[in-house]
Amino acid sequence: MINMEYKDKQLDEVKVFKDPVHRYVHVRDLVIWDLIATKEFQRLRRIKQLGTTYVTFHGAEHSRFNHSLGVYEIVRRMIKNFQQDEGWHPEERLTALCAALLHDLGHGPFSHSFEKVFGLDHEKFTRNIILGDTEVNEVLKRVDKTFPEKVASVIQKTYDDKLVVSMISSQIDADRMDYLLRDAYYTGVSYGHFDMERILRVMRPTEDQVVVKVTGMHAVEDYIMSRYQMYWQVYFHPVTRSAEVILTKIFKRVKYLYKDGYAFQIEPTLLLPLFKGNVDIDSYLQLDESVVNYYFQRWQYETDPILSDLCDRFMNRRLFKYIEYDPEREKSKLDKLEELFERANIDSTYYLTIDSSKDLPYDVYRKGKDRVPIYLQTSSGEEKELSTHSVIVEAITGKTREDHKLYYPSEKIAAIEDTSLREEILKLLHVRSSHNMLQ
Repeated sequence: MINMEYKDKQLDEVKVFKDPVHRYVHVRDLVIWDLIATKEFQRLRRIKQLGTTYVTFHGAEHSRFNHSLGVYEIVRRMIKNFQQDEGWHPEERLTALCAALLHDLGHGPFSHSFEKVFGLDHEKFTRNIILGDTEVNEVLKRVDKTFPEKVASVIQKTYDDKLVVSMISSQIDADRMDYLLRDAYYTGVSYGHFDMERILRVMRPTEDQVVVKVTGMHAVEDYIMSRYQMYWQVYFHPVTRSAEVILTKIFKRVKYLYKDGYAFQIEPTLLLPLFKGNVDIDSYLQLDESVVNYYFQRWQYETDPILSDLCDRFMNRRLFKYIEYDPEREKSKLDKLEELFERANIDSTYYLTIDSSKDLPYDVYRKGKDRVPIYLQTSSGEEKELSTHSVIVEAITGKTREDHKLYYPSEKIAAIEDTSLREEILKLLHVRSSHNMLQ
């Protein structure tokens, strides 16, 4: 049974969060205010939005917390603009706002490396936190016992109202618009800027998704190109990827040592559920980047030389160097380098890595829950797919760009005493000498 009193309860005055991207984030609903106060949402303050990007762009210290508030604020503005449109269902307002606020709730520390090594899925944990024995669940159930499931299904993209889903997860949604603008602001680059206010003004609700008036096409073109540039100039920056590679290797090494019976000087107590494969919500929620960084700081002094070295590299920004790599043409080079590393007593499992990046800026061909095309609405009400009108978007539609780099530890190679072995490795890496390699 819906608790209408709580569902519609408004704060005595609007609460605002001063925000560098949106100027202010406005909260009037008691439900939203109570969700922000939960310990599960407050944990997002301790999870960086951009993982290891701060090693490249020193301002990129912002959190999942302020991104989540930003996504909520954009959806709030969308709804305000939609109020006079027949396509919008007012009863979905609170569901959309809650889903926007909570969409990143399940992210872990350095989430993508973390998930890859331990086989986790942040979307699954988001759902489990919303539906489990948590403060967030308790707040949502005050609205209605079925309300947590409604909010979770929006985030999971299975909710019946596809319009609500598209507002938070599509090829032009509140999530992407906020992280592009926010990440551009905190990294100090100009690539991610676009006219969000214009896009919000020309967005229109339909039964299945948000569409854009044809008069706003150029603002959408700018948004798509901004996304493309941010991925290649910021998100896939090779220095950031180097830190990500080292981070992944630390997790792998710790996992290996634990299974091998290694006696840690600093026992990774809070990580043990990950190694044992029985991560419940309580143990997962105890993990944030302050916890992980504490372990990394202490593991610099472990007796295992690989773990100690990797943690030192990560904590003190002693990153791997890299060269361009073609996986189709240079497989023999990688095999040879692995052989030479073995002769030099350098463990290639941890010190020789291929890292690949791939992005598809706009797609109308691949079927999927988040691959619904962007539609333009003409003056007659007809809907046309964006690339049929935009020459710019047509040029990049369906085109995937890939990049591959080979990462290696220049200091370890420079320290190889066998001159001929060292120079053979350097030749394969296209480095002229040990002195040049360390520059």
